[in-house]
Amino acid sequence: MKYGFAQRVRFMQSSAVRDILKVVNKGDVISFAGGLPDEDLFPVAAMKQAFQKTFEASDNKAMQYGETEGYAPLREQLSEKLQKKGIHRPSDNVLVTSGSQQAIDLFARVMFNPGDIVLTENPTYLAALQVFESYEVRVVPVLSDDNGMDPEDLEQKMKKLKPKCVYVVPTFSNPGGKVWSFERRKLLLELAQKHQVVIFEDDPYGDIQFNSEEVYTPIASLDKENKYVLYTSTFSKTVVPAMRLGWIVGPHQIIRMMAQAKQATDLHTNSLAQVAMHHLVNDFDLDAHVSTLCKAYKERMLVMKSLLDSVEMDGLTYVEPKGGMFFWVSLPSYVHTASLLPEAVEQGVAFVPGAPFYVSNAEENTMRLNFTHSKPELIHEGMRRLVNVINEKKEAAPQQV
Repeated sequence: MKYGFAQRVRFMQSSAVRDILKVVNKGDVISFAGGLPDEDLFPVAAMKQAFQKTFEASDNKAMQYGETEGYAPLREQLSEKLQKKGIHRPSDNVLVTSGSQQAIDLFARVMFNPGDIVLTENPTYLAALQVFESYEVRVVPVLSDDNGMDPEDLEQKMKKLKPKCVYVVPTFSNPGGKVWSFERRKLLLELAQKHQVVIFEDDPYGDIQFNSEEVYTPIASLDKENKYVLYTSTFSKTVVPAMRLGWIVGPHQIIRMMAQAKQATDLHTNSLAQVAMHHLVNDFDLDAHVSTLCKAYKERMLVMKSLLDSVEMDGLTYVEPKGGMFFWVSLPSYVHTASLLPEAVEQGVAFVPGAPFYVSNAEENTMRLNFTHSKPELIHEGMRRLVNVINEKKEAAPQQV
């Protein structure tokens, strides 16, 4: 039978990361492809206690339908958590979502008409691009450097294109792993205020910080009147992904419309998970747990860095991450990482080619490597395999004359 799908499905694309994971998870492959935390570091005992406490409640309300906006005690805790980052928003401004990915989707659903423009960095978070494209949004890249978006190019495009939104991941970005300077964050907000543009600040990795002395100011904390910045984050990277608990705060009218859209989507986020997370935050030292994660992930990052440094190849560059989960690596222009991937998988190692993260003018010689999911010894072996594959490309490279 020929099915009459809606026209919008023409703009839906499969995730390159998910497609790669389907392949590499079937065999004996060391994968640096997924943006996965290490399940051996999950707070399993504390989670068991939290769920036990949830089920022991005499009124069984945790198993009942809940408020669309989220479990009120958890929203209070999230409001307090945000205050520590300088983001002062009352709990009734917090919308709990099924992961921060749903926050991106709900925002796009209530804000965008076909043809509306979103400005973003190039490359940027692949799954955000998937969402925007599914709503027939025109995504336009802004010139960027290691400190963030170029202010001149940003303002020029704001004036000319009149975008609906600027989407940014300014702290330990995916895939680039970079951190915006405070000056660029401040300038973005000033330009948004000047040109009446909303900023969507995506911050899933901000707590995974390798130098606790450094301060990375959320753009939302600079938006004192809560008019321009939506800020979303998640427990997926610091507690467990399976609970699918994210949250978003922002201008009241937008959050209210997103809550209405959520009612039509799933009524509310999983109540059991929300109540259990409330107990976990109450009874478990989450800050100490995150500190343990940061120490473990920094060690793994440095192991991966040492192996990357062992490759003697002109044109191989990378950004050393100050936090987060990824290395973003550029190889010489003659190396196409999409073609390199099957050879790497054959040797028992996987990565994500960089091209799908680009809005336009994709650099085919880039790759993203995840260092958080594998133990140091596996990183050693996986990188040894990957370095061998890269070195074979070097030997086969055209000779300079």
